[in-house]
Amino acid sequence: MRSRSIGASLIAIRIRHTTTYRYHQPVRLGPHRLMLRPRESRDLRLVSHLVTVTPEAIVTWAHDVFGNAVATATFNTPADHLAIESVADLELDAAPWPVFDISAAAVGYPFPYAPEEWIDLGALTVPQYPDPADRLRKWARTFVRGYPTDTLSLLKDLSLGVAERILYQSREDEGTQSPIETIDRGWGSCRDFAVLFVEAVRTLGFGARIVSGYLYNPEREKEAGTTHAWAEVFVPGAGWIPFDPTNRGVGSFNLIPVAVARHIHQAMPVVGSFTGMTDAFQRMSVEVSVTAGS
Repeated sequence: MRSRSIGASLIAIRIRHTTTYRYHQPVRLGPHRLMLRPRESRDLRLVSHLVTVTPEAIVTWAHDVFGNAVATATFNTPADHLAIESVADLELDAAPWPVFDISAAAVGYPFPYAPEEWIDLGALTVPQYPDPADRLRKWARTFVRGYPTDTLSLLKDLSLGVAERILYQSREDEGTQSPIETIDRGWGSCRDFAVLFVEAVRTLGFGARIVSGYLYNPEREKEAGTTHAWAEVFVPGAGWIPFDPTNRGVGSFNLIPVAVARHIHQAMPVVGSFTGMTDAFQRMSVEVSVTAGS
């Protein structure tokens, strides 16, 4: 029998994610890396997952250093289009109001990680973007109410602070703003929010990672969906705690992770290349739907 989180309700979900590239003339497609398979956990059970690639490709699977399932598609013939469709059926079983069993030694901030935790967290504690003026650390410290202060409250305040101080704006273009760019511009997408939060908590000494995946919103099922990005912070006793600055959420309720990573570029759903004329590329489109399953 499968255990269930207190207060959780089982939700069956279907995710359809289609990425299409079109070219003005046939091109030679290079290998494409696909990160589309949801990560299974105690809160998420993957019932089925199917990836379909057109034109025909050889698809092989492996796990990266973070334990993400990564597929590589290789092609033998030129093509004027590429379509990658991922369909996943899964069950979510996460509590909307989780309780985190933080160890007594980590309830108050600041706290030291155990030596073995510090070694294993490694680069996940180190900011990834240059900040010679130390502006981000100073910004993050404005959320520290005292020494010591409650660890979980600090993290919640910082996540909420991102949403309150930065205006959300969806962006279809590739790339992610640096944390300082997001602060200076005062707006950003979900991935910009996630990067700002992760980098900010790292300056405070926390181990944190980026999460890429999907958000299930039953009130917006009929609308076109998108991929989503949020963060996880490692707190002794509780483990990896999800924080979604974009939606002011804490915990994994309605979040469907696909990849965790040190840097946002390591969690892109589709990465690949082609060889052809400089003006061969025509357009790319992405369609995502996250709906209740049967």
